[in-house]
Amino acid sequence: MGSVMILSGPVGAGKSTIAKELVAISPAPMACIEGDLFWPFLAKPEDDRSPRKDFVLIMSSMVVAAIPLAKAGYEVIVDFSIPPWYLETAQRLISGRGIPLHFVSVVPSQQVCSTRVAKRPDGTIRDYEPYAELYNDFDPGAAHAVCDDSASAAELAVRIRRGLDKGTFRV
Repeated sequence: MGSVMILSGPVGAGKSTIAKELVAISPAPMACIEGDLFWPFLAKPEDDRSPRKDFVLIMSSMVVAAIPLAKAGYEVIVDFSIPPWYLETAQRLISGRGIPLHFVSVVPSQQVCSTRVAKRPDGTIRDYEPYAELYNDFDPGAAHAVCDDSASAAELAVRIRRGLDKGTFRV
């Protein structure tokens, strides 16, 4: 049996870069579900549906997609800005299946996040302001938080891998 690790944090935290580093240093088999790739699944969202409901729908879809991979023995990284308030739902989705769930929240300073977002290439987020409120959902002092503005993605991946191996981030 594999496991599911939610690699979370605010927009611009470096989650996708860290996920790639984690895949590189982790033993096989590994799977990585990149949350940004799930948004286009909603080809025609309901006009009267709140963005928050779609956000929860996308998060649930990613967690459910991880289940068969974990059951097949894969260590699955779910890479998306999944706030801690969603953890109870994630636990309900995989509870009773014997799949370990880990939650890692990468929380650099808000300045680092907004700078990274501004440097993204065309076609991605250009304005951080709408995402600034989401930043407040992540507590840099929480037990599952990894906060270090000066560490590289590779260094953070090593810290996270060690924490996963010790069970530090298990929910």
